[in-house]
Amino acid sequence: MSLLKLGFQYKGVVYRGHNLRWQHAPESGEGAARNGGRWNPVGLQALYTSERFETAWLEAQQGFPFKTQPLTLCTYHVDCGPLLNLCDPAIQERVRPNPKEWMHEAWLNKKLRREPVIAWEIAAQLIEEGFTGIRVPSQANGATHRDINIVFWKWSQKVPTKVRVIDDEKRLPSEPSNTP
Repeated sequence: MSLLKLGFQYKGVVYRGHNLRWQHAPESGEGAARNGGRWNPVGLQALYTSERFETAWLEAQQGFPFKTQPLTLCTYHVDCGPLLNLCDPAIQERVRPNPKEWMHEAWLNKKLRREPVIAWEIAAQLIEEGFTGIRVPSQANGATHRDINIVFWKWSQKVPTKVRVIDDEKRLPSEPSNTP
């Protein structure tokens, strides 16, 4: 059976904590493309979101939960798919054997040493198969089983890949600020 048959359409809300430099572009994956991330190599845009705002806060703090940095927390309306649920151990095993090895991979250390990052290989495979994103457990310091992220590789403002920031009162700036 193709993995794509295991995909699902995510409908609901997700959250994302933005560095103030990116609050003018909450639907952009440019920051992730510039630096790479656990599930995207440099050059591939990705939108990292969380199912709970608490998780978005943990993720945005970059491992410093007791040294809080300013951020803009946004909520997104989502109707996007197909996504693959990598929170399911059976699906993890189908994607690649030994999920404990790659689900907790020290991807940043590998990136810095210019070694292959397994998660990037998996992302490339899933994108090629037609997935728009994945649902994965958070690896942030302090994360628990309740902390789940959704990473989008393909999104737009319309269904079937809709991921739109909720800003009914137009509070987000439309231009970059002078924030360093």
